[in-house]
Amino acid sequence: MRGAVPGLSLALLAAESGARLCAIIHYLVRGQLGWFGLTIACLVPGYAAQLLSILWFRADGHPPTCWLLALHLLQLGLWKRAAPNFPKSGWAACHGDPCRYWDVLRAAAETGGSAGEVLAQLGDVCVLRLLEALLQSLPHLLLQAYVVVAVDPAGFIPGVSAGLSLLSLAWALVSYSHFTCLLRPGHLSPPAAVILCLLLWRTGMLGTRVLALVLFARLYSFWVFAVAGVHWLLMSFWLVAQQTDIVAQPCRWRLFNCLLGAVYIFCYINVRPGPSKTRVAVFYAVSTWNILYCTWM
Repeated sequence: MRGAVPGLSLALLAAESGARLCAIIHYLVRGQLGWFGLTIACLVPGYAAQLLSILWFRADGHPPTCWLLALHLLQLGLWKRAAPNFPKSGWAACHGDPCRYWDVLRAAAETGGSAGEVLAQLGDVCVLRLLEALLQSLPHLLLQAYVVVAVDPAGFIPGVSAGLSLLSLAWALVSYSHFTCLLRPGHLSPPAAVILCLLLWRTGMLGTRVLALVLFARLYSFWVFAVAGVHWLLMSFWLVAQQTDIVAQPCRWRLFNCLLGAVYIFCYINVRPGPSKTRVAVFYAVSTWNILYCTWM
């Protein structure tokens, strides 16, 4: 199972990108320029993750080259790695141009995430992939889900694209949880059954949240922003009350809480050390109330 994880991760990324491209072509061919433009617009936030990847390359002592900038401009920066200390194989060993995502995941699978440098690089990849999924896959998922529910219920391509975006986002959350688990002393890589259960749980939770918001938007149009706004305010104030110290500067700390509060509209991400049972219970209590309220309305 460990050896299959890199291939599955890359296959999922490729499938999601291919389905997104098919959706763009689908709207263009059918003359639905509004949905075409909105689908293109969902790609723009993903450049934040690409910019962060470039900054991390520079911080690691690898100045960005024209080839590296071109890859990030095409939103392929996550697949590129410049760390020379990992064992390279095949074409990468000969040319010194390995794939970041493949090599890091392969090294983590072979070592079980125990090597310090492998774990650090795995953390970079997981954080970047999670950021890209939240900024790009999530808006795309919401848009395509709305198209399928409210505009074109028989649309096959938008439905497949939405399903792959949902699976990709769930896998990014599972990968991040896997990485945080490896950070704890004495914790080993979880077995395949645990990873599968986490994936099913994340997929189910995200799917119900997205479906509830989409159905509410179909019935009450822009009132969905009021419901999401109330949830965002509650989560942001709750994060402020927890006094998270992941960001030191006050301005960035407030911005971090506001952004994470927006993420909490859809899913829970643990950013504090220690037991999280109480925080998880509070989050899902508020989320369940939100879903019931949307359904009742």
